[in-house]
Amino acid sequence: MPTETIATPTTDLKIHLQKYFGFNKFKGQQEAVITNLMEGKDTFVIMPTGGGKSMCYQLPALIQEGTCIVVSPLIALMKNQVDALRNVSEVDGIAHFLNSSLNKTEITRVKNDMKSGITKLLYVAPESLTKEENIAFFKEIKISFFAIDEAHCISEWGHDFRPEYRRLRSIIEAIGTVPIIALTATATPKVQQDIMKNLGMEGAKLYKSSFNRDNLYYEVRPKTSNVNKDIIKYIKGTNGKSGIIYCLSRKKVEELAEVLKVNGINASPYHAGLEAKERAGIQDAFLMEDLNVIVATIAFGMGIDKPDVRFVIHYDMPKSLEGYYQETGRAGRDGGEGNCIAFYAQKDIDKLEKFLNGKPVAEQEIGKELISEVVAFAECSSCRRKQLLNYFGEVFNEEGCNKMCDSCLYPKEKFEAEDDICLLLDTITFTKQQFKDEHLIHIITGTENSVIKQFKHDKLKLFGKGSKNNAKHWGAVVRQTIVNGFLEKDVEAYGLLKITDKGNEFMEKPYSIKFTKDHDFEVDVQEDEDSEAGAGKGGGVADETLFAMLKDLRKKIAKQKQVPPFVVFQDPSLEDMATQYPITMDDMKNITGVGTGKAVRFGKEFIDLISKYVEENEIERAQDMVVKSVVNKSGLKVHIIQNIDKKIGLNDIARAKGIKIDELISEVEHIVSSGTKVNINYYINDVMDEDKQEEIFDYFKECETDSVSEALAELGGDFEESEIRLMRIKFISELGN
Repeated sequence: MPTETIATPTTDLKIHLQKYFGFNKFKGQQEAVITNLMEGKDTFVIMPTGGGKSMCYQLPALIQEGTCIVVSPLIALMKNQVDALRNVSEVDGIAHFLNSSLNKTEITRVKNDMKSGITKLLYVAPESLTKEENIAFFKEIKISFFAIDEAHCISEWGHDFRPEYRRLRSIIEAIGTVPIIALTATATPKVQQDIMKNLGMEGAKLYKSSFNRDNLYYEVRPKTSNVNKDIIKYIKGTNGKSGIIYCLSRKKVEELAEVLKVNGINASPYHAGLEAKERAGIQDAFLMEDLNVIVATIAFGMGIDKPDVRFVIHYDMPKSLEGYYQETGRAGRDGGEGNCIAFYAQKDIDKLEKFLNGKPVAEQEIGKELISEVVAFAECSSCRRKQLLNYFGEVFNEEGCNKMCDSCLYPKEKFEAEDDICLLLDTITFTKQQFKDEHLIHIITGTENSVIKQFKHDKLKLFGKGSKNNAKHWGAVVRQTIVNGFLEKDVEAYGLLKITDKGNEFMEKPYSIKFTKDHDFEVDVQEDEDSEAGAGKGGGVADETLFAMLKDLRKKIAKQKQVPPFVVFQDPSLEDMATQYPITMDDMKNITGVGTGKAVRFGKEFIDLISKYVEENEIERAQDMVVKSVVNKSGLKVHIIQNIDKKIGLNDIARAKGIKIDELISEVEHIVSSGTKVNINYYINDVMDEDKQEEIFDYFKECETDSVSEALAELGGDFEESEIRLMRIKFISELGN
């Protein structure tokens, strides 16, 4: 597609590169891409995040006549790019964006700069490009070329399909005939075809770089009930490095960001539900390193453009492997350290599949196929890098991974797979290569169902021939047979398995080959939850020696204060101290049953003792394992304290909050045991006579324990449990707080 261009020799390109960006050489295929584009030819660039895609259109735009229109789906990313481009020029108007965040005055300024020829790059959202008033305006302007960024958004098979992208070709033609450059960091062969066909650029030259990011480490962990603790421990171990955590929902983003904050991690939520100004502030704080961690919704957080993100955590698995690759690509864009940790659980996959309900059948089929690839990646125990690159049509030798994935770093047990591959390929042949992996596995394992019977596959001589192994085993065989090139998925047919030439050669002349056993995440999760459940049932004190020392100190302080030991700290608090080793006042406030009041009143001597003990015994504190919860009952506690101050009856408070009186008394017990003073004398005086009050109060003065059952046994049958509990609240509040 010819157009007026400036003939620029290679040496001149390097001069411009140095002038605008300060580099003396191009990266990878950048120079070839730029040359092709400046010759007026359509160009298609597939380059991984960090590969320098932006340079491929920014440099030619700066040195050519006219304005390059960059179509981008992410407003946040537009702002970053424009800010960066303005730094390479003395004129701010050299780059602008045009989207819904601008007011009328700002839009007028953008258009005036374009008319005067100042603006070399204009970033627009696809929605803005399709507006009639903008189309009419662009027809009047000299356009150098169109750059379609994040071009995978065109394809329904892409991980972030945007219907507006489907209209781009007709809009571009309406504006004028100029070259197009389409760019993406992720595109499977199917998505590549879709992009080129939809943009009408089948004749475009394709520049495809390797998808391998050798500085990224990939790991998938089982998602247990302790996932928040695992994440907090990991982040605290990074010593303040920058990271992004991806979650599926806004609600989870908000919740997790709050949990991180209360545990001393400088984090903020980032999602489309926040005001644009607030989002911009969060992003700027992250870029300026005033914020360490952003918790973002999957896909939305892709607009975060920061070169030194050191970790990307997937709290939830994304809907496609392309999405996963794109999001992990935010890590280590400067070529430095980049750790990609994903937490995987089958229930999250079930949730993703549930989201597909109600969508058109074709869309459901596409969605399920994309999700199945995510499952395959998560559950595989062979090299994750090889699995990931295979998905993008790239052959990779796992030796090149250099132990930069958990599977290669901690190899799993291998098994001889020759016979299994033969059985799988035979089954595919007998069923005429017309079925997906799930159906084939049902045949091999002898699993009867209505579909199997419908096709009479239960009558095949191969039916049940592999039943000595379960479906999980055969899933591993299928995946690794694909990765090793014996099979391929027919994407057009939603994942039907087809035998490749290499597979046919193997069938003719089989040979020994080892496969790796898959991860069994269900077992991992069960074991972890069992151990956690056991730990929560009072499995003993972590440090018996320290616990005994703490009890002695408690007794000493109790004698000095002339109060029973439990008024100082109750046993569960001492047990927690002997497990967590609190050595600061903040640590102490995080101990079970210790609020600010208790910590200030009694904490210092305990902290001093523990600090000395930790130092003398060279104890390595696992303090990052202590996870503060976001107290969702804090509103209730505040309500209770405020109403007690107003002398509202406890029965009335309980009724107003829809809880039982026993539950309310429990809440008040927690309040006073944490060190907050409350005065419920007005209520006690209404329900108990003075003699009873005095007798219970005197009992607690002399006793060694605050046990209600022991008090009932000692005081006799004239007292009710509720009376003992109320007087214990009064006693601890008056003497301990």
